[in-house]
Amino acid sequence: MGSVLVLNASYEPLSVVSVQRAIVLLLKEKAEVVEAAQAVLRSERLAFHVPLVIRLVYYVRIPHRISLPVSRRAVLVRDQYTCQYCGKQPGRQALTIDHVLPRSRGGKTRWENVVAACKQCNGKKGNRTPEEAGMMLKTPPAKPRYFAMAYMTSVETRNAWEKYMW
Repeated sequence: MGSVLVLNASYEPLSVVSVQRAIVLLLKEKAEVVEAAQAVLRSERLAFHVPLVIRLVYYVRIPHRISLPVSRRAVLVRDQYTCQYCGKQPGRQALTIDHVLPRSRGGKTRWENVVAACKQCNGKKGNRTPEEAGMMLKTPPAKPRYFAMAYMTSVETRNAWEKYMW
């Protein structure tokens, strides 16, 4: 089916669950629908619009944030499949991961040091910093706020989630 964004009672993103799990939370009255799709799920006695975003009725305290590990897929999603030097969107296969401070100079593979770059820009920058190469970043790299951003679904779902994610 699809994925549903789960918000805390404070409208803070918590996680992503399956539509089936979201329906169970709704039936148990542990959550309420915030946004739904036009599609309808029907049973013999009930009909539900397919939820896109649900909100828990009670606040869930989270002791610490779950950190999303740095991966190629997650960096490309964070940077919206866009080269951070030239702004082109050549497609997933033509993008690479670039270390802003090169690894040979002590740069680590951390959220704050990696960006999506097209092969041409990555080759042009080489083993230099963006300043040395005369290339400016479109957006400075940063750790994503919510791990749910890594889940890519349909356009309708992404549009519904966007206002809760950032």
